Parts: sequence; C-alpha cells; structure tokens
Amino acid sequence: MKQISRTNTALLLIFLVVVWGVNWPLSKMALNYTPPILFAGTRTILGGLILLIFALPRYKKLRFKKTWHFYLISASLNIILFYGLQTVGLGFAPAGLFSAIVFIEPVLLGVFCWIWLGESMYGLKIVGLILGFAGVAIISAGGFTGNVSAIGIILALGSALSWGLGTVFIKKTGDRVDSIWMVTLQLIMGGIFLLSVGSSVESWSNIQWELPFIINLLFISIFVIAFGWLAFFTLVGSGEASKVGSFTFLIPLIAILCSSFMLHEKITLNLLVGLLFILISILFVNIKLKSQTIPDSNL
Repeated sequence: MKQISRTNTALLLIFLVVVWGVNWPLSKMALNYTPPILFAGTRTILGGLILLIFALPRYKKLRFKKTWHFYLISASLNIILFYGLQTVGLGFAPAGLFSAIVFIEPVLLGVFCWIWLGESMYGLKIVGLILGFAGVAIISAGGFTGNVSAIGIILALGSALSWGLGTVFIKKTGDRVDSIWMVTLQLIMGGIFLLSVGSSVESWSNIQWELPFIINLLFISIFVIAFGWLAFFTLVGSGEASKVGSFTFLIPLIAILCSSFMLHEKITLNLLVGLLFILISILFVNIKLKSQTIPDSNL
C-alpha cells in the first residue's frame, strides 16, 4: 500500500479511535431493540454494501478467482471470529473484564508483527505494550465484579487472538489485494455468515424498528463498520502495524467517556490513572530510538 502523510495518518487515527470508542455505548443502546447476533450481522453486511458502492468502480482490481481465499480468511478472522466470539462472550463475563482481555490485542499484535513481519522489538516497546494493556485493565477494573466463567475468558482471548492474526494477515497480503475490495468483501462475507447464524437461533420479529435504533444502526454501519475498518486497514498497510495497534488502547477510554455522557456512567479515578498509563504506552511504542535507525550488525 502507498504511504500516507503524517497529517492524514493523524486524522485517520483520531477518526478511528473516536468512532470505535463510541461504538461500545451505541451498541449497548442498540441491544435494547435487537437480538445480538442479528444486530452484528445486520450492521456488518450494511457496512459492506455501503463500501460496495466505492468498490464497484475498481472491479478490475478484484481478481476474485485468484484472490478469493484472501477475502475468506480475512472475513473469518476479522469479522466472523472477532465479532462472533465477542457477541457470545459478553454473555459469560462482565463487560469491563471482557473488554480488558480483548484489548490485549495490541500486545499480541506487537509480538506477531515481530515474528511474522520483521518489525523491530526492543525493551521500551515491550514496556509500552505492557503499560497499555495495564491501562486498559485499570480502566476496566470496575467491571471485574460479577459472575465470571472460564468460557467467557476463553472467548475474550479468542476474540483478541483473531483480531491480532487478522491484522497481521491484512498487512501480509496488502500488496496482493485491493484494500477497498478486501474490506468490502470481508464485511459482506462475514455479515452473511452472522446473519445465517442469527436467523437460526434468534427471531427477526424481536427487532424493534424504531427511529432511535435505525439512526444508531446506520451510524454504526457507515462510520464504525465501513469507514472504520477501511481506516484501520489503510493505517496498518501504510505503517508499522504494532504502532497503529498501540493507539487502539485509547478505544476503551473513549468508550467510557462516551458512556458517561450517553449512559450516565461515572468517571472514576481508575479512568484517570488508566489514561496516564495509556499515554505513556503510546509514547514508548512510537518513540524512535537512535539505535533503531542504525542497522544492527549483530542480527
């Protein structure tokens, strides 16, 4: 993929963190109107169909016969497993604990990128990734109370693992597929699968098609799903995936701030302490040490 300017990178990161952060309280509000799996499938396939408008003029870059397996693998990791495990897992663990485990993903991503993509790994970066996860854990500590099952923890870890592997896969195959077609088809394929599962275990008649839900669904489908995933893959494809991943530590922070405003949830000391950890984490992961700009003769 082509490199993008620092200004565009900053704008995409801000957009991504904000929309993916606000997605959590919006999704929680939407679940008052709809069963979870049908909601996950509907918003995903709508996002894919919206991007299809932009993808169709690039039909020559699709090369589906040669690249269909890339789209299928990406859909399985980034949509079916990530959203599927997440949707089911929230029923087995408190939301705070579950989200804290899911956001171990940037740490996993840093390790995966070091192993498979050859991205640099050094002490400060390792400390930064650990601090970022610690910040998320501190922020989410209020949700650690309640009934916790091994199934919930396993599903949360599976969700984080699938997101990390999916991100590395996108980075690895970025030069062999068109980015817009990749996002579009993974959303459509994943959405069809989730809708199929949802239709078999949930009832469409339980969806309340009221105006607040419709507005919520359209916002999530357009900005969170369609353009959110496109921004994420654009950032991953144009730079170090682990550094982009480090900024996703901010998503739970935005989610809690938005929840305090939209759902009247309290802002606590944990939030402020966690924010400090996350900011230090992002600084450590993204700082360029002089020793990293010189080829290491010992490698």
